[in-house]
Amino acid sequence: MVSFSLYIAHQFVIRCLHVLSLNNKTKTLRHNLRRKVMFGGCSFLRGAPERSNGVPAPTSDTKMDNSGKEKEATALMAEAEKKMKSSQSFFGALFGGSSKMEEACDLYVRAANMYKMAKNWCAAGNAFSQAAHLHLQMQSKHDAATNFIDAGNAFKKADPQEAINCLNRAIEIYTDMGRFTIAAKHHITIAEIYETELVDIDKAIAHYEQAADYYKGEESTSSANKCLLKVATYAAQLEQYQKAIEIYEQVGTHAMDSTLLKYSAKDHFFKAALCHFCVDMLNAKLAVQKYEEMFPAFSDSRECKLLKKLLDAYEEQNVDAYTDSVKEFDTISRLDQWLTTMLLRIKKTIQDDENDLR
Repeated sequence: MVSFSLYIAHQFVIRCLHVLSLNNKTKTLRHNLRRKVMFGGCSFLRGAPERSNGVPAPTSDTKMDNSGKEKEATALMAEAEKKMKSSQSFFGALFGGSSKMEEACDLYVRAANMYKMAKNWCAAGNAFSQAAHLHLQMQSKHDAATNFIDAGNAFKKADPQEAINCLNRAIEIYTDMGRFTIAAKHHITIAEIYETELVDIDKAIAHYEQAADYYKGEESTSSANKCLLKVATYAAQLEQYQKAIEIYEQVGTHAMDSTLLKYSAKDHFFKAALCHFCVDMLNAKLAVQKYEEMFPAFSDSRECKLLKKLLDAYEEQNVDAYTDSVKEFDTISRLDQWLTTMLLRIKKTIQDDENDLR
């Protein structure tokens, strides 16, 4: 009887302890849920506002302004620097130094992207550049080049010269890896920055030429010719006519042998002839004859007919006939800025010759 009473008492104690345990768990769960509600972890518990289409509207804590993004980016930069310092310490080098450097790289990239969101382009470029230098230390050349390109793209919006510096670093890595097609692409980007931002045409030409060389080496003739045509355009504007003529003739010869590009050959020979005309009328006459022999379809083109009219007007020193021929051509095929410049230069030589005769 005593043993049975002890058994009943024992069971009663166990049940009491079980109930107390459940109460504690319930309190803990409530506490956790309360924390989630306070810190935004369970929006469904606090009744998130909804848009008219039933989609939850963005809450105030998701609308981070630019200054908030910059603060977050700055914190990530500081964290990355701490990782870097710890990886360089004696014990850090012994215990996972490389992994800490990788973590630092990731933090720099995250910071750079936050700066981009805040439209702080220089800070974004610097952060990407930091990541690139770390990747170089870890012998991760491809990642380093990628980050230098990212840095260059960010700097393009704020500091064109620094963008060029970063792109050049990427080009060095790609050429060292034998990735000449990608290197050529970034030479074109640098050339475009010199064209539009820094207005240094000589340097733009140099980078277009380098891109063309790399494309040729990779048998990308069409891409190389596009770069060379840019060179020819600027060479003629700078009165480097012989250089322009050689390129236009080279590209025109390649085009006339291609079924797809044949139609464009006449444009290249037309521009080459105009460059000849700027130097000497007799050279232009001989050049037109040569192009007709090389490419019979050129004879029937409007460009060739215009050249012959201009040559006749030049021989007769007839400025009005020259002007009328150009106007007639322009009514059907609009003259671009380059053609207008070349034709005006030729017209000026006729007027100068007229004045000399008087």
